[in-house]
Amino acid sequence: MKYTRIPHTDIRISKICLGTMTWGRQNNEDEAYGQMDYALDQGVNFFDTAELYPVPAKKELYAVTEEFIGNWFKKTGNRDKVVLASKIAGPGHAAKHIRSTGFSKESIISAVEGSLKRLQTDYIDLYQLHWPERNTNYFGQRGYNAHAVDVWDDNIHQVLETLRDLIAEGKIRHVGLSNETPWGAMRYLEESKVHQSLPRMLTIQNPYNLLNRLFEVGLSEVAMREQIGLLAYSPLGFGVLSGKYLTEIPPRKARVTLFPNYNRYSGDTAVQATEKYAQLASEHGMSMAQMALAFVNTRPFLTSNIIGATSMEQLKENIASIDVDLSDAVLDGIEEIHREIPNPAP
Repeated sequence: MKYTRIPHTDIRISKICLGTMTWGRQNNEDEAYGQMDYALDQGVNFFDTAELYPVPAKKELYAVTEEFIGNWFKKTGNRDKVVLASKIAGPGHAAKHIRSTGFSKESIISAVEGSLKRLQTDYIDLYQLHWPERNTNYFGQRGYNAHAVDVWDDNIHQVLETLRDLIAEGKIRHVGLSNETPWGAMRYLEESKVHQSLPRMLTIQNPYNLLNRLFEVGLSEVAMREQIGLLAYSPLGFGVLSGKYLTEIPPRKARVTLFPNYNRYSGDTAVQATEKYAQLASEHGMSMAQMALAFVNTRPFLTSNIIGATSMEQLKENIASIDVDLSDAVLDGIEEIHREIPNPAP
């Protein structure tokens, strides 16, 4: 395994992070235990979860994923071997069964305390805001609707104050963003620069893969100049970049087959690009999944690459991508396809 550090800290984390969002829907508890056991054995010491998981979110399964992780901690005693990240859900339809109060002080405190109880731990190493409260472009929205009515009150100072108090209490150690824009990231960073008693956002968990490299537009400069590390999610684009959906008969238990509305990476242009990446990988004797993951692993603004799997076979292949070196010919080929079909799946 290769390791990085959470920016501005001495916390050493694996460059491959174990994502958990399928646990409780596509994976049962025993399978989740097997994934955690194997990942830890391979040197993966960074796990990412959220109160929203598993997804697609469902009221009856609220926060089951965190419960699985907590039960595994209790069973194995491995809490001190894991750098643990979780998230508070933002407002909106996907989280209407959780709360409707956004990032109010009471909501953040309640969310953290609920996660601590389910995770059976005294602290969370990295606590993230899952998506913004305000109207902006995330979750596949390519552009910003400048005409949208936005009644959001800028409460960023209050949010950081609440997180500061939770850090002081020892319930969380550090904080980060998710699904954020360049403006949002800089707004949080500037608030903590002006008010130095407030905690600094250290990471940003956004989508990044061969079909969606929009992080490179604006946010990559923010990440490198401000040292706010990317935690790349969906590095295989819901599994599309494994090539398994290029067959005439879609795999029966795969995510996009089970949940057809998860079509963010399945549009006509994305399929065309995927076919080209599959051909490139084949020409160079490697699996497309490992090529796609290895590409993400090489980015200078990356702190950790969040992989997810529903089978042990997938998990082993994904973790092994850390040892894959891409030749200049492969990297040139990737850039040629990207120039021809840039960012087909925002």
